[in-house]
Amino acid sequence: MDGLIVGELIRQAIEAMGRAYAPYSGFQVGAALLTEEGKIYQGCNIENAAYTPTNCAERTAFFQAVAMGERRFLAIAVVGGKDGKPTGYTSPCGVCRQVMREFCDSETFQVILAIDESHWQKYLLKDLFPMSFGPENLG
Repeated sequence: MDGLIVGELIRQAIEAMGRAYAPYSGFQVGAALLTEEGKIYQGCNIENAAYTPTNCAERTAFFQAVAMGERRFLAIAVVGGKDGKPTGYTSPCGVCRQVMREFCDSETFQVILAIDESHWQKYLLKDLFPMSFGPENLG
């Protein structure tokens, strides 16, 4: 994946982070999900006073894309931090990794953890979620 696409994903993830609803933790997260067709879907975390109904940025992006008919994805960029600024590398939680695994090829899907366009790390889903359970395990 070329640097221009990575940069755009990071910019859009930071933009999405600004729309996060995080009144309880104060930790805002943004995500930008790239489809095989080149479309980008943004997501932000949305907290809830009851905590368990909270939805992560990554799942918000995936659910929005899937609701629009998308099923094939290449990469996701994730940013997170306090006061609307990325403060460190924010890795997807286990539930988000499982959602990614449902829709993505763990051998090729890229997860980009970023602070800004100059500071980012790229991982394959298989490296972040080894020995995962996927649709093929049910067949």
